[in-house]
Amino acid sequence: MTGYAPGTRPEATNFPPRNRIISGLAAAVVVAGAGEGSGALITSDFGAEQGREVFAVPGSIYSRTSRDWHQLIGNGARPLVAFEDVLEAVNLEAAVMADHLPERLPEEETEQTVIRCLAAEPVHVDELHIRSGLPAATLTATLALLELKGLARQMGGMHYVRLREAGSPYRVD
Repeated sequence: MTGYAPGTRPEATNFPPRNRIISGLAAAVVVAGAGEGSGALITSDFGAEQGREVFAVPGSIYSRTSRDWHQLIGNGARPLVAFEDVLEAVNLEAAVMADHLPERLPEEETEQTVIRCLAAEPVHVDELHIRSGLPAATLTATLALLELKGLARQMGGMHYVRLREAGSPYRVD
């Protein structure tokens, strides 16, 4: 994962921006070993700034290499003693359960219209504007609401997808 063009040579100055992206994509950051100024510590700092739960695997109090882990714990990282701690923090069970809950078509007419225009494949906002016949401001506001509700996602470049596949309650025949 990088913000640099393919073929960019690895350079130490490129690693912190990459680590910021990695922590931003993560639900939690776990540091199992870190030396002073290491990428793991940089990633944990970014994770904390981004509101991610940061865990540190505690080491021996007699080990010089454990000093930075203990410093992380002193700065608010949670000591990681069992993998269940991470699962609890990211609430993975609730996310899996939510994926299996029956969904209903939104009751609001504008949202229904936009859902019907979306597909599993990305559709550009201009095409959605044509398909829906909605004013641009209404369309973009509705897309934002659908994203917040977990029913649609922007895939980049103003392309949107419906998050439920064919066969779901959103399918329009």
